[in-house]
Amino acid sequence: MYNSGSKDKCLQCPVCKRIYGVKYGIQPPGNMIYHVLPYSLPGYPECDTIRIIYDIPSGTQGPEHPMPGRKYTARGFPRHCYLPDNETGRKVLRLLVKAWKRRLIFTIGQSSTTGEENTVTWNEIHHKTEFGCNRKGHGFPDPNYFSNVISELEAHGIKDDEVYLWYPAEEINT
Repeated sequence: MYNSGSKDKCLQCPVCKRIYGVKYGIQPPGNMIYHVLPYSLPGYPECDTIRIIYDIPSGTQGPEHPMPGRKYTARGFPRHCYLPDNETGRKVLRLLVKAWKRRLIFTIGQSSTTGEENTVTWNEIHHKTEFGCNRKGHGFPDPNYFSNVISELEAHGIKDDEVYLWYPAEEINT
C-alpha cells in the first residue's frame, strides 16, 4: 500500500478508511483569517457569526503538486465562509484551523464548476459561503451541516483532539 500510495507519511486503510500517521495535503501557500461579526446567521439568532477569510494567490506548482513548475490560478479569492459563534461553530473552527495547517482545505486540480485545470479548488471539506441566506445550499440554516463537516474532517484525519485553541481573531499563514 505504501509503495503504491502518495508516500506522504500516512496510510489510509482501503476498507475502514482509518488514517495511520498524520495526513498532509498539497494546499498552496496563503492566509486564513477569522474574526467575529456582530450579526447572526439564519437559524442562530442567539449568537454572533464567525467569518473565516481564506486568501490564496496564484503561483507556480511545487514538487508536491500535480504539475510541478506549471502555473496555477486561484480564482474567487479571498473566499469568505461563515459559522455561528457558538460551541459547535467554535469546535468546527478549531478543526478547520488544524486542517488549514495540514494543507487540507484546498488543493490544486480541475474546477468542478468551470472545468479549468491547474487551479485552486476546495478539497472535500464543505464550507458555508453564503451569509444571511441559503439560496444555493451554501448557507444556513442547514440542520446536517455540522455532522457532515465533522465527518469530512475526520475522513482527512482531523479530529477534536489536541486542536488549536480558540482566540477571538487570528491570522494563520501556510
